[in-house]
Amino acid sequence: MKKALVIALVVACAQGAFAQGLVRNVNNATGFLKALVYGVDPANPSQPKSGQNASDLPAGSQTYGGALLAGTGWTIQLWGTGGNTTDANALTLAVLGQSAFRTGGAAGIWTETAAAIQNAPGGAGSHATAQIRVWDNKGGTITDWASADAAWRAGTIAAGTSPLFGIDNLGDGASQTAPLMMNLVSFQLTQIPEPSTIALALAGGFGLLFLRRRNK
Repeated sequence: MKKALVIALVVACAQGAFAQGLVRNVNNATGFLKALVYGVDPANPSQPKSGQNASDLPAGSQTYGGALLAGTGWTIQLWGTGGNTTDANALTLAVLGQSAFRTGGAAGIWTETAAAIQNAPGGAGSHATAQIRVWDNKGGTITDWASADAAWRAGTIAAGTSPLFGIDNLGDGASQTAPLMMNLVSFQLTQIPEPSTIALALAGGFGLLFLRRRNK
């Protein structure tokens, strides 16, 4: 009886493993892929921007004003799910999908992880929808996307997400090797103005309007 239970448990675990498609969670692979992540553009901090620039692979025409991200102060996570979706809320954090950015000449590139996208069986012909999410972790104090998203919307940190992208032929741990994220593109983070800053700007604008009318 005990032997049968052990066998059943092993089979269940194996099935669970194959329900997660494997992928190489990295944004740079020499000769194949280069899609970097940039910080906030000082000239336009609230403007989201994405797309390949001239030095990316494949190359594009996008330009960025922010510096390339570097160091452990920034958290990067891979989110995804099986199939096609246009709803980012349908994605879940990939197993081993979190990493940090490298430094120096490798700025803008995060350390590769062997990630597994949940609810996305691997194998030839398989497909998943994915997204990269990045944020300022405030010295390691913001450890999850829900907290980061709330802080981002409140205007207290910089963060950003890539456009949704597809991954084909996910690895299955057997005959199908884990693919690169070939449809990922470069993107930059944004800093949403804090509500107090917006209120001050509005107050200043109304003040100037009042003075103009008064001086007429």
